[in-house]
Amino acid sequence: MRFRGPNGPKGQRRNYAETTISSYIRIVEDFSRRFQRAPDCLGPKHIREYQSELFKKRKLAASTVTVYLAALRFFYGKTLKKSWSAVETPYPKSAEHVPSILSQQEVARLIDAADSPFHRTLLMTLYATGVRRAELTHLKISDVDSQRMVIHVRGGKGRKDRDVMLSPKLLKELREHWRRLRRKPSEWLFPGNQQHTNDRPISTKAVWHACRNAAKRAGIQKQVHPHTLRHCFATHLLEQGADLRNIQMLLGHSDLEQTTIYLHVSELRLNATASPLDSLSLTSESPQEE
Repeated sequence: MRFRGPNGPKGQRRNYAETTISSYIRIVEDFSRRFQRAPDCLGPKHIREYQSELFKKRKLAASTVTVYLAALRFFYGKTLKKSWSAVETPYPKSAEHVPSILSQQEVARLIDAADSPFHRTLLMTLYATGVRRAELTHLKISDVDSQRMVIHVRGGKGRKDRDVMLSPKLLKELREHWRRLRRKPSEWLFPGNQQHTNDRPISTKAVWHACRNAAKRAGIQKQVHPHTLRHCFATHLLEQGADLRNIQMLLGHSDLEQTTIYLHVSELRLNATASPLDSLSLTSESPQEE
């Protein structure tokens, strides 16, 4: 069964990304298959049951379940024009997690542990620019502006364009990367397939594997994935004195509140305040074990 998703007039006017369109269609189809009925014959009771199963049986995270509900809300509210009660099917409350941050020394170890020059360039670009991995894979040769020393990020999250800084060290690495390519691409900065000769860009999964394999080779015990380098980019900029508003613009956050999470993990901020333990006058002797 196939259903019309946000790629219709409504979705086009809202400028949904292709990934969002396909995801919403897939979710509505999954919802319909679960109850073996057309979705226009289902209602809030079924949605609540479905939501419960997403948590209890499929063990999905709250953020993922929110995406599922957003798809169903769009389908019922915008496509079928049915009234939707947010009270009956509220979005789940997401747990707030502090991101894992690598020190600059750990980032250097990670990059040096890349298993190929191509992967090394990927990791350097992630850390130097703070781009998301999907944004990385869709960078074009024309996006690298060495005259203005910026990289143009086009069609980022929310279909927003932005510019990020082009590090001189990264520019040198990208030029080396270009020279190493057997077949010079006409469009994509990071072409796909094993020999990097494809007319399509690399996949986001390839970026994920490049990062995880390097972390393993570097012996880094923390959870490391491509988004970790985005977190490191923002946190290290903050520690170097960058303004929070500027970091927000570089990351492409629509709300400054999204960026303030890096205040919670900044080493400079954490070390600026001494623990109250340090002001206690304790005896130098420890109690003897009985």
